Amino acid sequence: MIPLFFGLGYQEILLILIIVLLLFGGKKIPELMRGAGKGVRAFKDGMKEVTTDEDTKSDNTEKPEN
Repeated sequence: MIPLFFGLGYQEILLILIIVLLLFGGKKIPELMRGAGKGVRAFKDGMKEVTTDEDTKSDNTEKPEN
């Protein structure tokens, strides 16, 4: 058996999915996934801003002044 994710196999992942389905129900899961997607998107946008700010800073400091 090949471990897939954090050393979990197919059976463990299936069991976790069934437990999540029982706890939250079928109607609540899409809302949770949408919220998680928005969180990931916000994190990526924040990382892009930080990278852009750092690039702008480094461009300004590397130019010699006359």
